[in-house]
Amino acid sequence: MYAHILGSTVVKNKQYLFLALTGLCFLCLSLRCNSHDVSALPTLTVVTELSPPNQTYSNGVVGGTSTRLVQELLQLTGLKASYQIYPWARAFKVASEQANTLIYSIARTSLRERHFHWIGPVAKFELGFVTNTYRNDVIVNSLEDAKKYRLAIQRGDIAVERLKEYGFDYVLTSDITQSYQLLVTNKVDLVLDDPRYVKSMADTLNLPKGHFRFLLSVPNLSLHGYLAANIHTPDEVIKKLRIAFEGIKRTQAYQEVLTGYH
Repeated sequence: MYAHILGSTVVKNKQYLFLALTGLCFLCLSLRCNSHDVSALPTLTVVTELSPPNQTYSNGVVGGTSTRLVQELLQLTGLKASYQIYPWARAFKVASEQANTLIYSIARTSLRERHFHWIGPVAKFELGFVTNTYRNDVIVNSLEDAKKYRLAIQRGDIAVERLKEYGFDYVLTSDITQSYQLLVTNKVDLVLDDPRYVKSMADTLNLPKGHFRFLLSVPNLSLHGYLAANIHTPDEVIKKLRIAFEGIKRTQAYQEVLTGYH
C-alpha cells in the first residue's frame, strides 16, 4: 500500500515537474519572440474561410478553434494583425499575391509548396461523404456508390483535385456553409466533411445535432490544414512565427484541436 502511495507521489511530482518545465520553456519562447523591437515590422493580414468549428464568424469577429491557435501564436510574436474571412478561392488568391499575408487552414501540396512559407498545422481533416439523416435513399458503401449522387464542394478546395481524379461530378460553392445549405434543401445529395465537425455544422445552421449523418471516408483525403505566409513576407517575421509555433504546439489546446476533440 505504502509503495503504491509512494509511487503515486513520485508520478505526481514528475507530472508537476514536467508541467513546470513546459511552462518555463513556453515563457522563454515567449520572451525570445518578443525580445526584439517589432514596431518596424509590417502589420499582417490574416485570411481564412468560414469552416466551423475551426473558423467561425459572428458579429463581425473571426473566431473558432484554429483561429484561437493562430491568435495565440501571433500574440507570442508581438506582431500586429487583422483578420478577414472570405470564400476560400478569394482567401487563397489574396494570400498568394499579397506580401505580409497569412492564410489558414491550407493543405500543403507540391504545387503550393514554393508559393508560401509553411509555419505549421493548425487543423486536421479526415474527409468523407455526409448526407441528411432522413435520406434513406442515399446509400454509399463505396466511391462508386457515391458517384451516383449529386455532390457539393467548395471552389478551390484541395479535395476537388482528388474527386476529379476519381471521376466525380460536383457543384462548386463559395464555402462549406453554402455546400451544407444546398444539402439541407436537397439540391445536392452529398457534401464532403470531417465526421467530427458534422454536429458543429448542424449547430451553425440551427439544426438538430443529428440532422446529418456521415457515410463513408474518402481514401487519401486525410490531411492537415496549415498556417502559411505569402512567400514575400520578411524572413524576420517568418522566424518569429516559427519560434512561436514551437511553443503553441506543446499546449493541450493545440493537441485537442489537432485530434478534433474540442
